[in-house]
Amino acid sequence: MGINLQKGQRVDLTKGNAGLNKIKVGLGWDPVGQEKSGGFLGGLFSSRNSGSGRSIDCDASVLMLQDDKVVAGDDVVYFGKLTSSCGSVRHSGDNLTGDGDGDDEVITIELSSVPTQYNKLVFVVNIYDAAGRNQHFGMIQNAYIRVYDDRTGSELIRYNLTDNYSNLTTLVCGEIYRHNNEWKFAAVGTGTNDIKLGDVVRRYQ
Repeated sequence: MGINLQKGQRVDLTKGNAGLNKIKVGLGWDPVGQEKSGGFLGGLFSSRNSGSGRSIDCDASVLMLQDDKVVAGDDVVYFGKLTSSCGSVRHSGDNLTGDGDGDDEVITIELSSVPTQYNKLVFVVNIYDAAGRNQHFGMIQNAYIRVYDDRTGSELIRYNLTDNYSNLTTLVCGEIYRHNNEWKFAAVGTGTNDIKLGDVVRRYQ
């Protein structure tokens, strides 16, 4: 069984997990009115019933930080750049609606291949065209971030984002960072009013 974290908690990721190298970070969410279990009622309340009649398109991204800063544009992995320049971080691609069971977007990370100049990976989710669609994270429920072992599929960490994120358009979900030659995970769960991914990136410059 994985560890369930609360906001602000930190936990060792590699220490005590001998041989752990390739991990997957799954991010999930549902439009309000739709449950992960799906079924008949889930089909009735689709995401197209909210936000000016349009689906809610949430996008997961990874910021690769050097000394806690984004140094170059290549250090951002998102739906428009699915693989980091070093090849250690890979994005599964864009999920346009959040419909259905399981993770909506998945990031695969090969920890041993992350170049040493990167000290932290920050996982963020923002709503595409939030201003134009008049949408915010108050229209999203069941948001979570989880980490699992790519080899076995076993879940190591889960953090359910349960705060009230109404009127916020970006979520900083969690961080994976180096500490004494090991990797740790921090449950962040901070919401911002950033409209575009570029606005989020500027916070780290």
